[in-house]
Amino acid sequence: MKKNILIALLLIGSNVFAQTEKAETDFKAVMQKYNAVGASVTVVKKGKIVYTHSFGLKDLENKTELSDRDIFRIASISKSFSATSIMQLVEAGKLSLDDDFGDLIGFKIRNPKFPDQKITLKMALSHTSSLNDSQGYLNLDLINPDKNPNWAKCYNDYAPGTKFNYCNLNFNIIGTIIEKKSGERFDNYVKNHVLKPLGLYGGYCVDSLDSARFAKLYEYNATDKTFTLAAMAYAPRRTEIQNYVMGYSTPIFSPTGGMKISATDLAKYMVMHMNFGTSNGVKIISKKSAKLMQTALTDDEGYGLAIRGSNTLIPGVALKGHTGSAYGLYSTMFFNPKEKFGIVIITNGINATYTDDFPDFSRAAINSLYQSFIKN
Repeated sequence: MKKNILIALLLIGSNVFAQTEKAETDFKAVMQKYNAVGASVTVVKKGKIVYTHSFGLKDLENKTELSDRDIFRIASISKSFSATSIMQLVEAGKLSLDDDFGDLIGFKIRNPKFPDQKITLKMALSHTSSLNDSQGYLNLDLINPDKNPNWAKCYNDYAPGTKFNYCNLNFNIIGTIIEKKSGERFDNYVKNHVLKPLGLYGGYCVDSLDSARFAKLYEYNATDKTFTLAAMAYAPRRTEIQNYVMGYSTPIFSPTGGMKISATDLAKYMVMHMNFGTSNGVKIISKKSAKLMQTALTDDEGYGLAIRGSNTLIPGVALKGHTGSAYGLYSTMFFNPKEKFGIVIITNGINATYTDDFPDFSRAAINSLYQSFIKN
């Protein structure tokens, strides 16, 4: 009897090994096709992490291999951490999604073409505020009528709440509101109320993290087919932080794109959203708040509150999540809350071609992992 059990276990182990080996061969083919420098991936199935692995290099110059411990600046997936923090403050009664965006930040935020229409926090979280990034998004003076004579250019020609337009400025302002309403510096708030409760290593402040774990990011030049190190990706900005003004200097930490975290820990965060606000018995936000974040407010983009939908990334499969791209990095975090699966992929440099609104690498990579670990 024991011998039969042992044989069965060996067969199962052999099958799992063969499956993993084929999955990694398939994924390496995707990396080769798009000239990927490195990639860290994590797969969640039935609510549990079933696979995590890193491919390629974290450092081209020194040929250092990428590891699962390495962390990346994940770009716009960071927005969901800001939105999650906002939902905590809403639940605490410190603000409302219907609050006037300008009242929350402390100066007038009104589209000059529609001066009587309030721009709400909810509109900003869903990119329907009518704001744009034409003047930049790295400081609040850009949109402050008292500081920038061109402030009106920060607005589009349509009424607030009527159309979607992806805008990083929305979320740098949102980060500032988190400071104003919580009394904590933005990076500390996210660390104390989202990362630490979930047991995750990461953050927005470069100097709070182990720099040896940073995966270097590389921008691809299609003309000569070379990669260039994006030296500013992890700029510590120490002087600005020394002179920090609460409720004003927040864009230094980039609430819109500055989170640094590993693929594995990002997947653990993703599981919390997959479970509608709770993971391993730790409640980060309420089920109601989590569902609201995942509810599309625009039909064409399927965008909720820093979480969007897609039925085309994996054809015919309903997904929720977000992507990010900056400094040559491309990040992907998508999950299905009903089937309890999800996939995180972060690459530190690729030849980035696009089909529709997703990089071809990200599309091929997530489909490869889905076929290997979820569908089969």
